[in-house]
Amino acid sequence: MKKIDRCPSLLAEGHTTYSPLAIRRLFNGMKANPILDFIIEDFQSAIDINDALHRISVSGVQEKFPAIIEDGAIRISDPGVRSTHILKPAPWDMTLQNRKQIPANEHLTMQIASQVYGIATAENGLCFTPKGQPVYITRRFDILPDGEKLQMEDFASVIGRKERGGDLQFKYNGTYEEIASAIRETVPAWMVDMERFFNLVVYNYIYANGDAHLKNFSLINSDGNYRLAPAYDLINTSLHVNGDDFGLDGGLSTNIEMSDTYERTGHPCRADFEQFGIRIGLPPKRIARVLDQYMHIPEKAVALISRSYLDPKLRRQYRSIVSERVARFIRPGD
Repeated sequence: MKKIDRCPSLLAEGHTTYSPLAIRRLFNGMKANPILDFIIEDFQSAIDINDALHRISVSGVQEKFPAIIEDGAIRISDPGVRSTHILKPAPWDMTLQNRKQIPANEHLTMQIASQVYGIATAENGLCFTPKGQPVYITRRFDILPDGEKLQMEDFASVIGRKERGGDLQFKYNGTYEEIASAIRETVPAWMVDMERFFNLVVYNYIYANGDAHLKNFSLINSDGNYRLAPAYDLINTSLHVNGDDFGLDGGLSTNIEMSDTYERTGHPCRADFEQFGIRIGLPPKRIARVLDQYMHIPEKAVALISRSYLDPKLRRQYRSIVSERVARFIRPGD
């Protein structure tokens, strides 16, 4: 049986199940057993699970299952039943390094974004198979408590990038400035969401999310107007693959001049993000307020890493990777 001694959602210590606050946020007040009563791996080839997989758009290599909370248990939802949550087990792709730790990695990266940097994220946590393997669970923010589904559109669709001939690389074709331009054109309160977007772009760089592509940013319509959707799919990809600094091939922008440091080392520093912030229309004071957060690793982030469900070795690697990114970030721009 998996030992649980801190909340599998908020990582608060002293809990053997989800904390009361996590129950309210993640499960809308319904109690849920963090131990699943089925083994996802056993259903890898099952017809009902394959059907479930096709009911959610699968991005990349990680399988996703629609889920509901029923009689205190987390269950995969039946066809025709609107899911309220999504389950993401460890990918079945055996070529990924530390693949069984991917759910714990995503959970930690999402929690740091929310708890430390105030980034609006999809509510999330971990549950566990009977064998103790972590499974990532997230609450769908496009489904209201009454079952209404909100209109949502990712930025691949917003800016007109489409899959052609089964090639999924289209979602990496672009720049973050293109997303920013679409926000400005589409969101009435664009300045507020532009700062949120800027913060998220910097966070993805510092916390080594090399998969922040066009489909991992979305707009959502909740009151007749589009807003930037809460962040999702945040993960320190460097623990599993050798990736780039950014999830988009064009990086921040093709319309700004790289700092000497960026040109010399191949990695951006604070000066490059300052230029990017100006380019997308943010006032210098707001740019500085965001960037000042990333000049060091906050103690709260260190504490969350130490309390995460990553294996001890990967906790050390995670912190080392972030420390290296911070060191790159704070270098003079020359």
